[in-house]
Amino acid sequence: MLTLLSTDATAKTLVVYYSYTGNCHEIVNTLTNQIEADVLEIQPAEKGLKYEANNYALGTQLLNAIKENPNNASSYPAIDPVTTSLSDYQNIIIVTPLWWSQMAAIMQSYLFQSASQMAGKHVGMIVSSHSSGISGVVSDAERLLPHVTWMGDALWINRSNHSNRASLIENWLKTLTFAEKNMDKMYITIGGQTQSVTLVNNTATQELVAALQNAPITVTLNDNNFEIWGALGRSLTTKNEQMTVQPGDIVLYNGSNICIFYASNSWSYTRLGKIDGLSESELRTFLKAGQNNISVTLSLTSGTTAIKSINSNHKKDGAYYSLDGVKVENPSKGIYIKNGKKVIL
Repeated sequence: MLTLLSTDATAKTLVVYYSYTGNCHEIVNTLTNQIEADVLEIQPAEKGLKYEANNYALGTQLLNAIKENPNNASSYPAIDPVTTSLSDYQNIIIVTPLWWSQMAAIMQSYLFQSASQMAGKHVGMIVSSHSSGISGVVSDAERLLPHVTWMGDALWINRSNHSNRASLIENWLKTLTFAEKNMDKMYITIGGQTQSVTLVNNTATQELVAALQNAPITVTLNDNNFEIWGALGRSLTTKNEQMTVQPGDIVLYNGSNICIFYASNSWSYTRLGKIDGLSESELRTFLKAGQNNISVTLSLTSGTTAIKSINSNHKKDGAYYSLDGVKVENPSKGIYIKNGKKVIL
């Protein structure tokens, strides 16, 4: 097997495909000879239908039903039940046929049903067609999966280049940005000090990670006697439960507010994660308990922190600098730059 992905660093990959004529099946076989991935085939619930018969009458009927009411589950054709859990995968590659310039209705059914589970995932797509361009399929995918991170441009394989699919796929894979392992971490930076956070795995955190893939998020939070909290600037999918939070816990309140605790409280929240390794007193200091208008930056550990280099005048002076490039006189626990390198205290 020619493995183009570094499996030591790359999270698990799932290939999801639907094949009507067999072309997509051949593409998947070629793809999985080049990467390590699990495979899920989507099947229509009603077997033996001829979607192309009578000038593609049935296929067109299915596509038109989706176009008329794309937000209604009943608009999509039934598919066989799927038992594969997407929580096991961070990278997903979709392989789908094109039907009359749109994504095949069977694959649209699967993506519609799985959109919430795919939030925050890294997604790539290969489209097989006879000769038609794939822009309509790309538009369908973006509509159906609004909260994913696209790994790169979709690959178009048509009748004229299908025989060259091995080299096409090999070159395409090299252009993709696959998710790395340990996507359960983010950073919080306050006043030049940065702390790591271990995230739980739910739809809200997947959506948050997807947003942070684009850029760090800075919010202004205020003290509330046991927490700092405020508007996140976006809404995330809630999974509220009554809980007693502890110092260091981070939760979503009312779908669009983030709360970071330095003391305990009982309420109905959606859990997001927990700050790593700080005592209650250290949390109070880090979170600037008792203050208002606290600037808090959320970012990912995988290269999305606010600083990418330190001014050369500061690289070898032995001082500690925050990831924002601010000199820190008395660093406590956290992640800093010292002599041009990241260090953890």
